[in-house]
Amino acid sequence: MSTWSDNGGEPLAHLGGQLATGLVELSDDPRVLDSSGRWAVVVTFEGRLRCARFSSWRFAALPSGRRWRGPDPRAWTSSLDHAEYLAAVAETRERIAAGTVYQANICRVLSAPLGGGTPDLVPLAALLAERHPAPFAGLVRLPDAGVHVVTASPELFLQRDGRRITSSPIKGTGRTVADITGKDVAENVMIVDLVRNDLSRVCETGSIAVRDLLAIEKHPGLVHLVSTVTGRLVAGAGWPELLAAAFPPGSVTGAPKSSALATIADLESVPRGPYCGAVGWVDADTGRGELAVGIRTFWVSGGMLRFGTGAGITWGSVPEREWRETELKAERLVGLASAEPDM
Repeated sequence: MSTWSDNGGEPLAHLGGQLATGLVELSDDPRVLDSSGRWAVVVTFEGRLRCARFSSWRFAALPSGRRWRGPDPRAWTSSLDHAEYLAAVAETRERIAAGTVYQANICRVLSAPLGGGTPDLVPLAALLAERHPAPFAGLVRLPDAGVHVVTASPELFLQRDGRRITSSPIKGTGRTVADITGKDVAENVMIVDLVRNDLSRVCETGSIAVRDLLAIEKHPGLVHLVSTVTGRLVAGAGWPELLAAAFPPGSVTGAPKSSALATIADLESVPRGPYCGAVGWVDADTGRGELAVGIRTFWVSGGMLRFGTGAGITWGSVPEREWRETELKAERLVGLASAEPDM
């Protein structure tokens, strides 16, 4: 049990269309997700877990009225510049040629300074809900824990309904369906295999199934190639075992996952934080939950607004094309975050 002070806004969350208020408890122990109550969950890519139990959850829109005042659009900088990113892609292809790894997701973090005062991303979340609706949009604000996260994620990491588990990895992105290539298809199938393997560690033998393989999903400004994997959780396993088996998400790491993580650690210059982690909710009383992959996600750290973007690298990757994919993924959302609502 924690006592919380007002530090730039009361703790709140907006997840699954529900507004959560009245913070009761904060924990970094995944076992609480199988205890009682309804929790907001944020996991950084590096594995730092924050679970916040709120006393009130109700279907409601985000609080509105305040205008989002984003950073100057010219103020954004990248953790890897153009030349550095191309070099990272080239190095990843060399590792693939050597057989060290088959695929790795290489990312960069964009940052821009916020104005003075305590950060409040509620207006940004409301702006994105209006201008860039997403199936797994969410906001988690825990000021005293330093958690300020807004996501417009299109990707389901883990959905749980009792013992039924679903994951829908995205691999393959373009402006239109015509932009989806054979490389995207091969990459998606590879990651589906990885997700099947991850889930098989905690699901009943024979329960893993793939449905909607290579489906096209359309989102504002781009399209994605999406597949869905399902399984049935073994008796006695819960959220700790599920997260241990499946985290970090396969679509934002690579294959084999251990080699991809080593490649990411070597080539990326800053931590990803909530980007490529997980954001969502868990209802321990009903055995249900929904965690999105933390892509298309903004967060605040060190007085900076941050946004991550990346691309999956295979032997078939063309470095400049991969750079353009990272630009495409950031273009619309960073543009919205840099502008006022009436612009």
